[in-house]
Amino acid sequence: MAGLALPRPAAWARGAALPVAILLLVLLMVVPIPAAMLDLFFVMNITISLAVLMVSLNTQKPLDFSAFPSVLLFATLFRLALNVASTRVVLVHGHEGESAAGHVIEAFGTFLIGGDYVVGLFVFAILVIINMIVVTKGAGRVSEVSARFTLDALPGKQMAIDADLNAGLITPEEAKARRIEVGTEADFYGSMDGSSKFVKGDAIAGLLILAANVIGGLILGPLSHGLTIQDAAQKYVLLAIGDALVAQLPSLMLSIAAATIVTRVSSSMDLAGQIGSQFGSAKTWTPVAAILTLLGVLPGMPHLVILPAAAGCGYLAYAAHKAAQRPKPLPEAPAAPPADPSRISWEEVADTIQVNLDIGYGLVPLVDERRGAPLMGRITGVRRQLSKELGFVVPQVRVRDDINLGPYSYRIIVGGVVLGEDLASPDEMLALNTGQAYGELRGKPAKDPTFGLDATWISPGDADAATGMGYLVVDASTVIATHLNNLLSANAAELLGPDEVQSLLDGLKERAANLVASLSPNPVPLTTLTTVLKGLLSEGISLKEFRRIASAIAVNAQRSLDPEELGELIRPELGALIIQKLAGVRDPLRVMTLEGQLEGLLAQAVRSDPARRHVIDPDLGRRILEALQRAAQPLIAEGKPFALVVQPVIRLAIRKLVKTAMPDTPVMSFFEVPEDKAVEVVAVIGAPGALQ
Repeated sequence: MAGLALPRPAAWARGAALPVAILLLVLLMVVPIPAAMLDLFFVMNITISLAVLMVSLNTQKPLDFSAFPSVLLFATLFRLALNVASTRVVLVHGHEGESAAGHVIEAFGTFLIGGDYVVGLFVFAILVIINMIVVTKGAGRVSEVSARFTLDALPGKQMAIDADLNAGLITPEEAKARRIEVGTEADFYGSMDGSSKFVKGDAIAGLLILAANVIGGLILGPLSHGLTIQDAAQKYVLLAIGDALVAQLPSLMLSIAAATIVTRVSSSMDLAGQIGSQFGSAKTWTPVAAILTLLGVLPGMPHLVILPAAAGCGYLAYAAHKAAQRPKPLPEAPAAPPADPSRISWEEVADTIQVNLDIGYGLVPLVDERRGAPLMGRITGVRRQLSKELGFVVPQVRVRDDINLGPYSYRIIVGGVVLGEDLASPDEMLALNTGQAYGELRGKPAKDPTFGLDATWISPGDADAATGMGYLVVDASTVIATHLNNLLSANAAELLGPDEVQSLLDGLKERAANLVASLSPNPVPLTTLTTVLKGLLSEGISLKEFRRIASAIAVNAQRSLDPEELGELIRPELGALIIQKLAGVRDPLRVMTLEGQLEGLLAQAVRSDPARRHVIDPDLGRRILEALQRAAQPLIAEGKPFALVVQPVIRLAIRKLVKTAMPDTPVMSFFEVPEDKAVEVVAVIGAPGALQ
């Protein structure tokens, strides 16, 4: 149901209202009016002053009340017209008694000052001092300085608008609106500088009118009406002071409104909200409460006054502290326009996030910010560590809940391919048996998703006991994060794309601009460079030393631009980088080799394969893998790294074969082993009796 709206006056009525009001002001100064109508105008004067003050307090910036200078002028004229009319009534009918000039003047003369005109003179004098010396003078000074600064800054603001327009940051319509705002601001502060003189002149006029009323009453009373000097003073002076106070209070309110406008700083809140937000701090009220409490307990102090005030300040500090801890409400998103059901957007069919972690609803507490979101912190740590190890920024991982998964299931997806999934219990701990544990644990038996170790989900209260029995105890977020780290490390090549490679080039360009210029995009296209780097990552070679890798690619790009051949050509120059994870500086490199006759057979097969499919006879490949696994088993059990070293021509073929069963085993060519590196041959594959 639509609300009722007040009818708006016609345009001609609005246009005629102001001229008619000014004409009435002039008539009010000239034409005598009865006391009852004078009361009505005095109440109207107070109402207008209060309304102007309220508007001033509720503005968010000075320009929100841009009509204030004109309003101040007309309000001052209205009050001066009332002073003229009331002076006439006081001097003509003052001898008739206190109500001769209307009930408003009578109330101000009797109730506010108790009927004592001497007290009234002092009260009026104090109000004039406050108005003229404090409020009006300060507001005038602020208006003067603001007008000067605004006019001085006007050319710079206009130039800034023109610069933004020329740069395309704003449209011509926005530039026009900003120019209008700047011009209005300059006009406003200039007008306020002049309007402050109205308020000051009004206060001086109030003094002169009071003096005229008092002197006129003391003369007219004895001469025209036969009153004694004392009676004339009692009647005329009391009415004159009541009239002055009726005019002075609205004048003081307008002065306060003017001071509020010129001292206002632009803000998104009104003045009350701005002051409240800046005083609503526990750091403000806590020391105030403490100092008042200290004063309140001192001997001789008014304890019943100071201590309640201290308690009130303490309550304000407590309330401010609680309000600061309360979570702030999120801003409401603007209502989206109604969607067209027949339209299908690209967002519905395209997923731009490369790495996703889907979780069941039972694992949502692990990403709940109210509980600390432990899984999100672990994932950030995984990304940061992997980025340092791999040499490029690992893409963001998006965590989303999937109703199609079991409540405690999770799934890791990279590039749209599911790489791993398992179960986790958010309220339990996983105790892993690393081979050194003893005893049985109460809980749900499981398998570690990362390393395949025997494990048990136990309650958090049993974690200390499990640790004492030799188990490695981790929480659910660590289990998921470790699984994610392992899969991302094993599939690092899937995380690298042209954008990441371009970022590597941009970073290198700051340190080696000539090297980048000689590398990409000519002679090596970005797609070729990306393929070569992905090949290195797939074999566990980090891109941290990208400058060395880029230099090797730039040199060997003259020989071949085929990504596979180029990757093989640069590997000998990266040999030191490859073996540093396999052997220490003083330790020998443990290697396995192929028997010479077997290597010759494989080399002949590779050379006779022009399509470079590198297909090894399935039966021979199976026997090679079985022999390699038997030879590697003792080294793997002891945790000793090793590498399989073969002839360069068959390295790629052997790597493809070994990757199917032993993906973590590095396959190197003889040229990749530095000449000064000691080598320890731990097994020869293909020796008599090895390929059974």
